[in-house]
Amino acid sequence: MQTQSATIDGVRLLARVEEMARIGATPAGGVTRLTLTDEDRRARDLFDAWCGAAGLTVRIDDMGTQYARYEGGDPALPPVLVGSHLDSVPLGGRYDGPLGVLTALEVVTALRERGIRPRRAIEVVNFTNEEGVRFEPAMVASAVLAGKYTPAFVHSLRDRAGRTYGEELDRIGYRGAVENRPGAVHAYLELHIEQGPVLEAAGLPIAAVEGIVGIRWCEIVLRGQPQHAGPSPMGTRRDAMVAAARIVVAARDLARSYPDPVVATVGRLTPSPGVINQIPAEVVLSLDVRHWTAEGLAEISDRAQEMARKIAAEEGVEIAIATVQDIPPTHFDRRIVDLFAAEAHARGVPHRRMVASAGHDAAYMNLICPTAMLFVRTVGGRSHCETEAIAGEDAIVAAEILCGAVLRLAEEV
Repeated sequence: MQTQSATIDGVRLLARVEEMARIGATPAGGVTRLTLTDEDRRARDLFDAWCGAAGLTVRIDDMGTQYARYEGGDPALPPVLVGSHLDSVPLGGRYDGPLGVLTALEVVTALRERGIRPRRAIEVVNFTNEEGVRFEPAMVASAVLAGKYTPAFVHSLRDRAGRTYGEELDRIGYRGAVENRPGAVHAYLELHIEQGPVLEAAGLPIAAVEGIVGIRWCEIVLRGQPQHAGPSPMGTRRDAMVAAARIVVAARDLARSYPDPVVATVGRLTPSPGVINQIPAEVVLSLDVRHWTAEGLAEISDRAQEMARKIAAEEGVEIAIATVQDIPPTHFDRRIVDLFAAEAHARGVPHRRMVASAGHDAAYMNLICPTAMLFVRTVGGRSHCETEAIAGEDAIVAAEILCGAVLRLAEEV
């Protein structure tokens, strides 16, 4: 195994993060760069240009995922993949996703500049539709690689304007070929901001991530009796909005009965027709529950659905519940988690191990190859908002740790 090391250019890394953040920039310093929009295309084009300048070969698969390959000494060996995503939520932050992609690019650029060519190829990955806010569910591109969704299913997904994933891939010019998928993979590594307050509270810059909580998304449809808001006495109403409001509060209270990091969230609530002087005929709301064990995830999901049905019956409204996404808890490869910790220790970087509470493409990649994540401390624990922030020195030290781990894995026989 080589003992060489590459020096990360922290100035270049942070400058690229800032330049990428100009695409879809919002007035308060955040980013809106939804999947397969013109902003997403511009971000992809910029990433492609940087990869080309670094001497990498870029290909695109049938989901629109980009792979930038730094060839190894033995092209026949399965590569090490490292990356994340470039899409964002509406009014999101500039680091969620792009930090992982651009740090991976900096790692291979630094290796190339030092003339270090490891035994295995290294591929920098930009997964399509990690966030899942335009095309639900989330992380569909990595899910296709893992065999959890078919390409036809993903290409048929529609946004709220009725446009399909496949149509938008074609429109922005990023529908690639199934032959461009990576095939066998030696390992997958993903650097990401923590998106929570744990590291900041502990005074630590990074964490080796041991796994991801299980996530279940449901859609709840409530149908009541539409009626004029004035002449309808309160005691006679079958109000879907009241039922929805009670479900929102009950979901919060249910999650509070569990220890951290168990959560339940209603992130979307849509009344129809949604006018001020009418009791709505229908309300559609989302329910997101998360737990670190499979048994716990099933339990809280079942309890939440039972609670919703009970409330609907009490309010005299009809209810239908459908599961949108169901991801079991993820347990990452112990050897790679240990490798991250060892790289941090060798550099004298204080760190901890922890479980992630947000979904990541690493959850699906873990199904097909050894996988682990590295977290960077998030200022104030804020993410999915315009005030999302990190310390530049944390990003640089994390990049150095990632580089060391990637090089070690790429040198394995």
